[in-house]
Amino acid sequence: KALCEYSNCLLLLPPSNIAMRRDVQEGQARCLSRLGRHKEALDIAEKMRNGATNTDHLTTVLNLQFAIYQGLENVEKKITCLQQLICLHPFSPWYWKLLAEAYMSLLQNLSPLVIPATNLNQSEEVSVSDSSFKTSTGREINLQPHRSDSQEEGPWSSLAIETKRENAVTCRSSQAVKEFLCTSEEPERMDEGKHAASESWEQNTSKKVGIKACASFIRARLLLQLTQLQQSSFVLESNIKGQKEIDDKVAQLGFNGNSLLLMTKVMGQDLIPEKLKEEFQGEVKCIGPSALSSLVTASATEFEMKWFGNLQDDLCHFDRQFYSDIYLPPLVT
Repeated sequence: KALCEYSNCLLLLPPSNIAMRRDVQEGQARCLSRLGRHKEALDIAEKMRNGATNTDHLTTVLNLQFAIYQGLENVEKKITCLQQLICLHPFSPWYWKLLAEAYMSLLQNLSPLVIPATNLNQSEEVSVSDSSFKTSTGREINLQPHRSDSQEEGPWSSLAIETKRENAVTCRSSQAVKEFLCTSEEPERMDEGKHAASESWEQNTSKKVGIKACASFIRARLLLQLTQLQQSSFVLESNIKGQKEIDDKVAQLGFNGNSLLLMTKVMGQDLIPEKLKEEFQGEVKCIGPSALSSLVTASATEFEMKWFGNLQDDLCHFDRQFYSDIYLPPLVT
């Protein structure tokens, strides 16, 4: 019924009433998506994107496409939409949190064999001087997440349990995840992956996706902490709830204290007051469609190299520590 109402309304609107037509078209697309007619919904979203003339238009379209792909349970496309939204709004904690959760979904879609059950006790100690981080604003931010029960059981145990519950995931979807992960790697690493054993490739890929998920969660938490003092009422409650959820997820990923400290420094190095003011004042850039497309990253590789490339390189010297964290002792015979 809602779809019929939107369709009838669109017929009554003159072509000159662009703003109202965009609102009605968005309503049509969301109805079609709820009805399972995802292709028609995506067609409308694409037409809206081609007609976008400012950053607000593009943000609306990307949010719409994200909602449609969420209905399709297409993790790869969801990640692409979120990466483009972050290109427009790099200081939005909620987009970073959603991106981290999408990377976690990729981890769960990988084989349970590459998600080891480990003991984190040996890597939990961080010196007091390293337990906090000062952003460019000069504000000190606590790095220590809340300890959860899942952390005592091992950093990957919750993921392993959730993965085992997802037995309904088909081979085709698993293959799609692998193909997406391959396209987001650097070409030379792709070539190496093709010739490597499947299990070794999956372990390496699992580690890289885990770094991206954890780094995204950490940036989201930094942004939430920076805005917390300016908030009150239900907005503050949502902020605190989001931070708690992030703490729990970071604990599940099980990176040691030194790695978390490094991720925090790298993901927070651009957090300065002027940039944050620009983001939260919501300036709308009115430019043409071609110029708008240049604002969003063309590929996952470009986005991930910008945000995670240096981080992954810097974490290389922690590899021995990382592998000691995920080492599985041999079975006693």
